[in-house]
Parts: sequence; structure tokens; C-alpha cells
Amino acid sequence: MSRRSNRTINLPAPYLKRIWLDPSQVHDREAYPFCLPIFPDDFELSFDAAITIIVGENGTGKSTILEGIAALAGYDDAGGGKGYMPVDHSDAREKMGGQLSKALRASWLPKITNGWFFRAESFFSVARYLDKAARDAGQVGPDFLSHSHGEGFLRFFEERCQRQGIFIFDEPESALSPARQIEFLKLLRRMDDSRICQVIMATHSPMLMAYPNAKLLRLGKYGLEPVTVEETDHYRLMREFCDDPRGFVEATLAE
Repeated sequence: MSRRSNRTINLPAPYLKRIWLDPSQVHDREAYPFCLPIFPDDFELSFDAAITIIVGENGTGKSTILEGIAALAGYDDAGGGKGYMPVDHSDAREKMGGQLSKALRASWLPKITNGWFFRAESFFSVARYLDKAARDAGQVGPDFLSHSHGEGFLRFFEERCQRQGIFIFDEPESALSPARQIEFLKLLRRMDDSRICQVIMATHSPMLMAYPNAKLLRLGKYGLEPVTVEETDHYRLMREFCDDPRGFVEATLAE
């Protein structure tokens, strides 16, 4: 990373203002991910808040969008930060993420490449790498893997997410209990209050969707649209369950 990109930028987040699809760079409309309904020729996503949260069902393309943004920021689309190549990096994923990022255009104010792309599925690979790197350098490392899964996640977030940058989270709730999700919300508040962190997150957790200062977007078959947490299917389903847990499960199993 250059000295210029390492300097502190005296502007508040968000730094990535907008991404859009350049149809001239889509060479095969039948190939993934361009075959997804969310990528019409006029696909565009704007960021006007420091924290943007994307919700939607599995398979709608949430992770694909995050991978494309991560590649634009200079991160490997398997997870990590700039210059980090994860152990579980795959050429297939690189090809897919690279295709999308090459077809995306971005507007930055200013361009920033500090930060991290967090994927729950690659956390242990990242943690092993960071712990070993510290040991090899003769340092007392963060030792992420000595903690429980959720504690390791939170310690990792605390270590990495207090600096200026763009932070991309793909379903961080995957290893977090409800109590740990509350701790993650507190971390989001600290990042938000710092005014130097931009967060783009995909989640299925109604608790995380309810972060008060976030721009919440629902991804459906017709694209992205602003939504309130109460309007999401995730919230409605969870509310039905909480109102009558046994009745809900019995009725679901009887269908």
C-alpha cells in the first residue's frame, strides 16, 4: 500500500459513494453472477450513510455484491485485508469476484483501501495466519483461536475495526449468540461514532438490522429497496415465533 493511501483522511465516512454496472464489460449475460436478476444493465447502489445493511433471502446475491465491493477496495474476495491472501483462497472464487469487480464502476470520495472484508467461513484461516505471523515475528500475538468461536470473532473485530477504513461484513452473526450480537452492536456504535469507519454488511439477524443509524436495504428479485426492520420477512418470522414458540414450530412442522 502506498504512503498516500496510508495517510489519515480528514473526511467522515462514507468514502465509497456509489457503485454501478458497466454493461460494456459484461461479456456473457448467461454467466454467473451477471445472470442474477439483481444485475440489470442499470444496476446501481449508492451509499449515503456510514453503515449500510443489506438483507434478503439466501441466493439473492448479497454475498456476491459484497465480494465485488471487496475486490474494488483491493481485498481478496475470499476475505481479509489489502495484501492478504487467505489460505482458503480459490481460483474459482477469484475468477468470479474478478469478473464482477471488472464490470463494476465506483465513485469514491476519497478512495480508501484500509479496512477488512470479514467472511465467517474464512475466519479460522485468517486467525491462524495472524496468530502465526505474530509468533514468527517474536511478538505476543492476539491468539484469536484460544477463545470460543464467538469470543474470537469479537476480539478479532475489536482488533481490526478501530481504525479508519471500509469494513465489509458477510453475515457476522453466524457465530454470535444473541448476547454476542449485542456486543457487536456496541462495536458498530463505536465505529459509527468515530466517523472514520464505513461499514457495509449483509445479515439475516433482525437484531443487527435494527441498528438505528444504518441505511437498511432489502434485496429482492427486482433489486434493492429501502426498508424498515419491521417490514423484513426476517423480523416478521421471528416475531411470530416469539409470540408463540411451540405453536409456531408445531404449525410449521405440520405444513
